[in-house]
Amino acid sequence: VWSEGGRVRAAAGAMEAVELRVGFVGAGRMAGGLARGLLRAGKVPASSILASAPSDKNLDAWRESGCRTTHCNLEVLQESTLVFLATKPHVLPGVLQEIRPAVGPHHVIVSLAAGVTLQTLQRLLPAGTKVLRLMPNLPCVVQAGAMVFARGSGAGDGEAALLKSLLSSCGLCEEVPESYINIHTGLSGSGVAYVYLFAEALAEGAVKMGMPGGLASRIAAQTLLGAAKMMLETGEHPAKLRGDVCTPGGTTIHALHQLEKGALRATVMNAVEAATNRACDMAKH
Repeated sequence: VWSEGGRVRAAAGAMEAVELRVGFVGAGRMAGGLARGLLRAGKVPASSILASAPSDKNLDAWRESGCRTTHCNLEVLQESTLVFLATKPHVLPGVLQEIRPAVGPHHVIVSLAAGVTLQTLQRLLPAGTKVLRLMPNLPCVVQAGAMVFARGSGAGDGEAALLKSLLSSCGLCEEVPESYINIHTGLSGSGVAYVYLFAEALAEGAVKMGMPGGLASRIAAQTLLGAAKMMLETGEHPAKLRGDVCTPGGTTIHALHQLEKGALRATVMNAVEAATNRACDMAKH
């Protein structure tokens, strides 16, 4: 009986997978990263993914991975149920106007455009459209992204659960109030660059002390990866983990004293604030 039930359940799961057709309007780096995550995790077969872009420049890579491509945005709507809008923000209003006649109650529309609010999306799409707003970051391209999403008034628990289960293959994915999306941009979207700057400085410190650059960079990267993994897997506050590394009179506390003198914490907090404020300003225009 168990195996029979298991088979039936597996068949039901397979049916759902077959029925989900995913479209991308816009085929740039972020769209490609999300699609790769779905493919690598076996969440959606390549034949069920359709991407559109005005030129072939970005579409060749999609074809190589077995996805279907088109130059027609309307075709994506006709062929897909879950549609990611991955165009540049200034292009999006025109795209919404173009696809509006093809959007139906069976569609789930997910916008990746920075600064375009749910209110704007809902105004430019038919009333009651299931629309969500997703803010990814670049490491989605290597399935280690940090993403947050907010749902519009037409999207329910089912749509939120679908998006979360699909995107868990691309990294951390959390549902948040829309007001957190600009903060996420300052913390994580732009934050990746702060980490690269820190990694570069770490490696240069080692080069100064006599280590070859390539080796220093690899060790710096692995140090960041290991520290991040410990934070996620232990759930400990970073201050606690930092304290665990500091032995009395040891090397680490001497180094941390220098970082405090350079006001590292206040500077990084200022950076997150500046990027968040800029995201808010961009959303107003």
